[in-house]
Amino acid sequence: MRASHDLSRVGVRFDEPNLVPSAGLLPAAALAQRLDLERLVDDRLSLAAHGHRSGAKALTVLGSMLAGGDSIRDVDVLRTGATDEVFDGVRAPSTIGSWLRAFKWSNVRQLDAIGRELLARTWAAGGGPADLAAPLTIDIDSTICPVYGRDKQGAGFGYTKVRGYHPQLAVCAQTGQVLFSRLRGGSAGAARGAASFLTETVSRVRHAGATGPLTVRADSAFYSQAVLLTARKFDVRFSVTVRHNRRIRAAIAAIDEDAWTPIPYWLSSPDVSGADVAETSYTCFAGTKQALTVRLVVRRVRPTPGSQLALVTAWDYHAFVTDRDLPLAEVEADHRRHAVVEQTIAELKSAGLAHLPSGKFMANAAWLALAVLAHNLGRAVGILAGGRLAKATATTLRRTLFTMPARLVHSARRRHLRAPERWPWRDEFNAALTAIAALPRPA
Repeated sequence: MRASHDLSRVGVRFDEPNLVPSAGLLPAAALAQRLDLERLVDDRLSLAAHGHRSGAKALTVLGSMLAGGDSIRDVDVLRTGATDEVFDGVRAPSTIGSWLRAFKWSNVRQLDAIGRELLARTWAAGGGPADLAAPLTIDIDSTICPVYGRDKQGAGFGYTKVRGYHPQLAVCAQTGQVLFSRLRGGSAGAARGAASFLTETVSRVRHAGATGPLTVRADSAFYSQAVLLTARKFDVRFSVTVRHNRRIRAAIAAIDEDAWTPIPYWLSSPDVSGADVAETSYTCFAGTKQALTVRLVVRRVRPTPGSQLALVTAWDYHAFVTDRDLPLAEVEADHRRHAVVEQTIAELKSAGLAHLPSGKFMANAAWLALAVLAHNLGRAVGILAGGRLAKATATTLRRTLFTMPARLVHSARRRHLRAPERWPWRDEFNAALTAIAALPRPA
């Protein structure tokens, strides 16, 4: 980026009243309007204090997060220039802070119910999986959200030895949308409450209109009787990594050498396989009333040459249990795709979940729920826009759509936004608006 003139001599004045810095939020705001999100919040959320016009306050936070805001103060970006002429009802940071601090646990659960209903409305409007009768995969994981003050209620040290909170998240692998989230204290174990969490997640998916087969994928922290039996109870297939205890190591050692099948791997050569897969039958929780006989699928990988692991072993083993009936190579490759859940977590942490801004636990729980609402709304806009943005990350959507500036002009008693000429994503922007405008208006 260069110029033929002295850039330090360019004059700057902050006096343009008709500029809308985040005019690209228009499709997201229009979708929220079509889904009647403001009235949904007003009807479902009943705060004892500061509850007036909760819908407008929630939309203020959502707009700020979609534009990249990660703290309460960042809602001020929606109060600059002519933004309030396009998106009216924007609330001040002090108002948002008081509103969040008024939340109790019952109000957080009301916000969860709003997220449940919004997911159903979004999917019904075409902002979700392409085929609700097709198989869907649910990825469950937890993450650490670090905090840096001692006055954060509920924050603590967990297995990472980092002070913070430890929320659980369930993500739809097909769309990257968050199906359910739950904030927990920092010292909570990764799988604490996982059975009830999975129960509610499955309920939400069915409520959203998904009628096809469901599969839940998870890492070894979620390998427990509670999780596997809950999946069986709701006829959900599972694919869960197992810890390498004595019984697992014995089962792996018993696999015949001829049973191993090579799979593509970067260390492979025409003569030497870099990675193989095999399977055997395995009884989980043997000796208990809830014993389950399942497939134990194992992938073995040659350690990277020169690494410390290569000095002590010839193979590194990764195992998981599943009750799916897919071919061996296919089910193993699909289980490895569980890693996509980390992408969604990273997207959440790129904006709204970068910080949990309040000292009160319930305010932070509400903030997490709002971050999920914003993320799902943004993903729906990308899906409706189609093309290059159909599977775009939150950061890409923010750069290409939501932070696009425009000038507000009035003509023939209508508002018009004059966006930059030759904007590279104008077709996707217009496609999203066209798709949203075709949705039925709220009653």
